Amino acid sequence: MEVTLMEMLEARERRAGRQRELLERFGKPMISFTMNIAGPVKNGPEIARGFDLGKELLHRQLMTRRAGPVYTEEIREKTGNEALYVLDLEPMAAKELTVALEDGATLGRLFDMDVLRPDGSKVDRGELGLEPRRCLICGGPAQVCARSRAHTVAQLQARTAELLEEALSEYDGETAARLACQALLYEVCTTPKPGLVDRDNSGSHRDMDIFTFQASAAALWPYFARCFRIGRETRREPPTMTLARLRAPGRLAEGDMLRATGGVNTHKGAIFSMGLLCGALGRLERARWKRPREVLAECAAMARGLVERDFGGLTPETARTAGERLYARYGISGVRGEAQAGFPAVLTGFGKLEAGLARGLSLNDAGCAALLVMLAANPDTNVIARSSLETQKKIARETAALLEKDPFPGEAVLKDLDRAFTAENISPGGTADLLALVYLLWFLKQEAY
Repeated sequence: MEVTLMEMLEARERRAGRQRELLERFGKPMISFTMNIAGPVKNGPEIARGFDLGKELLHRQLMTRRAGPVYTEEIREKTGNEALYVLDLEPMAAKELTVALEDGATLGRLFDMDVLRPDGSKVDRGELGLEPRRCLICGGPAQVCARSRAHTVAQLQARTAELLEEALSEYDGETAARLACQALLYEVCTTPKPGLVDRDNSGSHRDMDIFTFQASAAALWPYFARCFRIGRETRREPPTMTLARLRAPGRLAEGDMLRATGGVNTHKGAIFSMGLLCGALGRLERARWKRPREVLAECAAMARGLVERDFGGLTPETARTAGERLYARYGISGVRGEAQAGFPAVLTGFGKLEAGLARGLSLNDAGCAALLVMLAANPDTNVIARSSLETQKKIARETAALLEKDPFPGEAVLKDLDRAFTAENISPGGTADLLALVYLLWFLKQEAY
């Protein structure tokens, strides 16, 4: 929606008046945050997201000085977004924080963060020995370009839109990759887990420990970021095209994992499932990330027809991998089938995690319960490969019965399960990968921005 010059002047006057009121009321410095948006359209979905990103980055900078705002006020109008922060912080220190964002953040050139002293005077960049701000387009002095009208409004608008898309995509991709790695780390640290690597022991595994998993998770950060970028680049194409683009990077990521672990397969399953989910995040608007069903539905759309494409026509004689043999013999489609169905077990696990947290359980203990409920619901191919289909079905039945008796088994019960699984060399590694997805969905739902 376009605004008139009169509306902009009235908005500036109102903001200046409110600044004076708050300075008089608190007698402390203030940061006034607005966006530098050229042209008659001062607000919209992308501009508002850029403003929210600026607020988030500013809050982080304030945390570095342990300087939470004494008072905050926010206005969102068609004339633009405004935020006022009254601070218990020296004006020059506040200015150092704001110029770090204006000069260092990808979107910083669109941030206008004025620092006002208690008497209402502005802290100038020159007082910190800094040069004036640079032009959005040519990089010259911004004031000179503005006075001479060196660039058209259309040019400024185009560059603004470009910056917004670049910065928001960059930030979203970093967030997706960070939380994906965090989810892998939380999964391996969840303790005790039957037959799996955790903080207590290595379960049924003799070639890996918790440090092996940590090294692997760290090595996969670039891959998850790439999966997000592929999802973003293909978001206007059919979902199955995104998955097709993800497969080659996934194979390369397996090499990165093996290099980090000295040849140990820690996260091969997670490379597929977590990579798929990161690709789905790239396809979706940020607001939809907080809705687990929508995220997993996008995964299902990306994986449509995957089982038939990968396993169609297989026979016990032509099957080569463990997954192919299970499908040829029993029709068990493994993680491909889970993905194609929208990870129903993950939705079950996510519900269990939230229910446990609502009861006051720790994230660790709620995660243990989520693992068990998925173990009861999902035919874990790792369990079958290490034992038999009959053993897997027996474990699923017994786990379901255990949960019916006690929906959130305690540590002693879980440790008994761990000893039993380890003694039989059973490891539900596929279900552990699903637990990592549960954690990622929970992290996404908790994200402030």
